[in-house]
Amino acid sequence: MKEDSKFRRFLFSLRSYAAFFLLMSFVITCCMLLFLKTLASSMEITYTERGIRLAAVSTFVNVIFLSFLCTVIDGVRRKYMVERPVRRIVEGASRLMRGDFSARIEPFHSIDSDAGFDVIIDCFNRVAEELSGVETLRTDFIANVSHELKTPLAVMQNYGTMLQSPDLSEAQRLEYAKAVTEQSRRLADLITNILKLNRLENQQIYPAAKRFNLGEQLAECLLNFESTWEKKSIDIETDLEEEVFVQSDDELLSLVWNNLFSNALKFTEPGGAVSVSLKTEGEFATVRVTDTGCGISQETGQHIFEKFYQGDTSHATQGNGLGLALVKRVVDIVGGDISVESEVGKGSTFTVKIRRAADGDSQKNP
Repeated sequence: MKEDSKFRRFLFSLRSYAAFFLLMSFVITCCMLLFLKTLASSMEITYTERGIRLAAVSTFVNVIFLSFLCTVIDGVRRKYMVERPVRRIVEGASRLMRGDFSARIEPFHSIDSDAGFDVIIDCFNRVAEELSGVETLRTDFIANVSHELKTPLAVMQNYGTMLQSPDLSEAQRLEYAKAVTEQSRRLADLITNILKLNRLENQQIYPAAKRFNLGEQLAECLLNFESTWEKKSIDIETDLEEEVFVQSDDELLSLVWNNLFSNALKFTEPGGAVSVSLKTEGEFATVRVTDTGCGISQETGQHIFEKFYQGDTSHATQGNGLGLALVKRVVDIVGGDISVESEVGKGSTFTVKIRRAADGDSQKNP
């Protein structure tokens, strides 16, 4: 290969030799002339023509020998201190370009490693590690998206096939049509969430901060789910402190509350309870959404904000694993904090903290 041939050089290089020869000739000639002139003037020695010729030849031979010696020493230095590290780096880069994200380069730990190739190698290994993580996320994302898209499409296809049966009763036809509608809605929600999450992660959505009453927003978002909690006979408890203002993007925060309320009502059994509270804690406004649903394990809680992660597969048909990933991303963008406390069989509490607006402006309407 061309890349390998660049490093297959002899320790003796004509180009290097020529450079050292000219350098040595200049340096030694100058030194010898200065030495002879000083010696002759101090000792009043008169040199014969033969003696001068022998001195010139001896000097020339010394120049040739010293140039050769320096060339070989420089070749050895380049071979082990330059070409070997460069070859190793090139080989690692070639593996990386071929898609092998496990490629890593062993450091040399030379004397000047802090300012030499070990610094480059360390940066390369970090880049390779980051690319490996990105590739893993990309692969998982594609696999999960494919699975999530395939499930509702398969259900819609099955029910669509059954709808073509001529001997279906009206009740069955309505049931199958309703199932197709629900799966198409789920598919539309999945695509919408994927697009939103993609825009958020690529910073294509920038928060437009404005001052607004957080309690009023929470009440409005919660009322949008009135039909859901009435249908499931869920008891709703609210404890919203008045006149709590925040300086943030109200549209982005509405995504947070809608997802948290939707999950709380979705995973709470009929006859259960969901509570929403808003309190001021220092310079933060703290929102807690608590449900009496199935709860999550400690292991699941560590991954709950990851894309497509669903710890309880028995409820997988009720969501697509993107809602909480959206919530986490939005909270990060607006500079807030979110955490979860849960116990299996007893329910969960999601806590969101958002920095409040200045108290001096608390009486002004947005």
